[in-house]
Amino acid sequence: YISPPELSQIAAIEAFKATEELEKVKARYAWNRDLLMKRLPELGFALAAPMDGAFYAFCDVTSHTNDSMAFARKMLAEAHVAATPGRDFDPQQGHRTMRFSYAGSHDDMVEALARIERWLK
Repeated sequence: YISPPELSQIAAIEAFKATEELEKVKARYAWNRDLLMKRLPELGFALAAPMDGAFYAFCDVTSHTNDSMAFARKMLAEAHVAATPGRDFDPQQGHRTMRFSYAGSHDDMVEALARIERWLK
């Protein structure tokens, strides 16, 4: 096989034409990114890396814990907010970090941050 099937090529071309829909998604991601960039540090989650080119915030959680895996489990069980422990991305220092996605709806982001804030008090 020297090239993808014709049907796949046609589908790919059509996907590139969905610019209006994609611009709406990009705008929502930017809105959510700005919200997390502001609120996460206010909640004690320092940004550990720039939020460029992705749809998540990678945060230092050492102001709350030295075990991001246990913290993520507890936050899920008690605050009903999911985040990914940093150990999945860095086996050496990942216990100090977590990843928060901002790919959901804006209302979900606002609600998740409110739940985290209540849970931390």
